[in-house]
Amino acid sequence: MTPRRGLCYTDEVRIVTIDSPRGAWTYSEWRPAHLAGLVEVVWHSIGTASEPRDRHVPDGTLELLMNLGDPFRLLAPRGAEVFRATWLSGVQSGPVVTEQPRRQSVLGVRLRPAGAYAALGLPLAELAGLVVELPDVVGRAADEFVARCRDAPTVEECFRWAVAWIDQRIARGPRIDPVIARAAGEIERSGGGVPIAQLRAETKLSKSRLAAAFREQIGVAPKLYARIVRFRRAAALVRAGAGSLADVALVAGYYDQPHMNAEFREMAGLAPSELAAALGPVVEATERLVEPASLPG
Repeated sequence: MTPRRGLCYTDEVRIVTIDSPRGAWTYSEWRPAHLAGLVEVVWHSIGTASEPRDRHVPDGTLELLMNLGDPFRLLAPRGAEVFRATWLSGVQSGPVVTEQPRRQSVLGVRLRPAGAYAALGLPLAELAGLVVELPDVVGRAADEFVARCRDAPTVEECFRWAVAWIDQRIARGPRIDPVIARAAGEIERSGGGVPIAQLRAETKLSKSRLAAAFREQIGVAPKLYARIVRFRRAAALVRAGAGSLADVALVAGYYDQPHMNAEFREMAGLAPSELAAALGPVVEATERLVEPASLPG
């Protein structure tokens, strides 16, 4: 079966319908401009899955997930075993693998480290490599978030409530140190290739102070964050079929293909070709326009 996608835009909300060997679902996303640099995307997925397991690989973000359908079971890494209501995934350096229900409906808020640091109000190193229940992190503040999103009559309304909740927490939360924000931004702009010694020179921080600040405000030390960013780029290139694996390794900044293969096995739990097969091909979307509909309120 050839995957099919239909794409439409309702004002700022992007909606994609997907029919593929992996399942059939509708995916909606909103990238609120006023939270750029803090929130990468707010998304919702509803449909059926034909595969018993789902795999997500490291990308340097934190993910807040609300289950609106049947429960998921966490297989890796450590953390809350069953996903019934809300999960929070910290910065990962290995795969997140779940046993997924056939029918599913999930809301997600993908937080960049600066947004997560402000919204959660705790050192992000405490969440690194873990998947935990949201109430264990923010307490009863999670109750309103869950109740309002579950009662929302539309996906757009659910997005509005989710962003309003994040907005309020960010407004009251701590701000990332601009020096650390610039250093993390340099890692991202370079695709993970900037030497850490250069960051120490630019920030005027010792090796230990830079590492400690990164763990607190980004979630992991700068060297590991650079590895995650480089892996994210390589994984995207492999999935897109952008040349041979040797070419991808060179473009992504690895010493050679064996070095890249070893990194994939550590971070994805699979070889590059296995990961590309597991995630499925990148499919060109066909676009159609519909009547614009503004987000509520």
